[in-house]
Amino acid sequence: MKNKNYETGWVERISYGLSDAADNLIFQMMSSYLLFFYTDVYGLRARDVGILFAIARFLDVVESVILGLMIDRTHSKWGKSRPFFLWYALPYVLVAILTFVTPDFSGGGKLAWAYVTYLGLGFLYTAVNLPVTSILPTMTENDREITILGVIRQFFGSLVQVVVATFTIPLVKLIGQGDQQKGFLGTVIIFGIISLVLILNTFVQVRERHTNQEMSHQPLSKVWNMLRHNKPWIILSIVVFLYWLSTAIKNQTTIYYFKYVYENDNLVSVANSFTLASIIGVLLILRFTQVRSKKATMSHGILIELLGQIIIGVGAYTKTLWITFAGIFVNSVGNGIVIGLVSIMIADTISYGTTMGIQAEGLLASTSDWGVNLGLGVGGLITASMFDASGYVANQAQNAATLHMIDLNFVWIPMAIYVIMYLVLRKYDESVMQPQE
Repeated sequence: MKNKNYETGWVERISYGLSDAADNLIFQMMSSYLLFFYTDVYGLRARDVGILFAIARFLDVVESVILGLMIDRTHSKWGKSRPFFLWYALPYVLVAILTFVTPDFSGGGKLAWAYVTYLGLGFLYTAVNLPVTSILPTMTENDREITILGVIRQFFGSLVQVVVATFTIPLVKLIGQGDQQKGFLGTVIIFGIISLVLILNTFVQVRERHTNQEMSHQPLSKVWNMLRHNKPWIILSIVVFLYWLSTAIKNQTTIYYFKYVYENDNLVSVANSFTLASIIGVLLILRFTQVRSKKATMSHGILIELLGQIIIGVGAYTKTLWITFAGIFVNSVGNGIVIGLVSIMIADTISYGTTMGIQAEGLLASTSDWGVNLGLGVGGLITASMFDASGYVANQAQNAATLHMIDLNFVWIPMAIYVIMYLVLRKYDESVMQPQE
């Protein structure tokens, strides 16, 4: 039965939310600028970097499951998830800094350095980010409080994306004074120190209150049996994968769309500014979940995404820029609702697992991380393959096949994925997870 009383104070709630902000300070810098850093600053070939990124994404899927199992096997005086903030915060920050170090190696040595640091950073990112999801259902048994905590987390995570997008390049220029190697290294050191302080603060402030020792640390065979029968978790895992698949395909095509369709890559930053509307979607979760279920709220979020994508399609068909921007805005509101609910609904599937006698928050929470990585990895492969097949040539006027491919990736494939997401989510049965009075 759900406790009607709130169990966390605002210091703990804010500290919990800032943990995702801390992780994203480095993750967003890595995902937004590392390709440029590797090719234009460190001097690696784009093809080699593309292979590295693809390998990393698929390894991260495996690492997410391994770290989930590590959490579920952890015995400590601090709990199962909480100690990961303490153990891995400093290694995460140190390896992040090393990733932006530029040793004077040969070509092969440089690539080897990139592999070691980047793959290590991927593992350590999961080690500090996965516990943010897995600890949530152990902090409180109050369903409304879990929603509030999830919204606070996503709000700060989204806010940091704005911070990184706004301040990274100005900081690089200010610190480097024309030396980009020095600028990037100085910037990641600043972000890393802030990240370290915030992650350690999360360790100090948050508490695991609801770990059932009899249900924890169960044999893997019993955990696997619970997973097979936890249909809400299976359905949600598919939805998370589809969300990141559509996001990867569309986001990776955005710069190509405005550069080659509108022939103005300066429009990319303008288009990306409208994605800040995702914060509106995150905040709407608090209102919507007061009057409808979480499944219904996420379903509405997907429909808003779909509506925005249809508007983008109208803008693409008519070549009307303001319609395209309006579509991005609406789509981003829906994105905020969907992604903001993921950790909250994963917490529900973790609680549902306990009704089968298994508390495996680490493995169940890994949905969030492997869904991201698998979606980004598959999406990247789809986009790259379509570019290659269409005859894309960089910095040249594109042929009709390439322009058609860009339209497919930016408009029509994400639209189809949203429809599939909506249909899959209809299979999500919340009634089986309702507490029995």
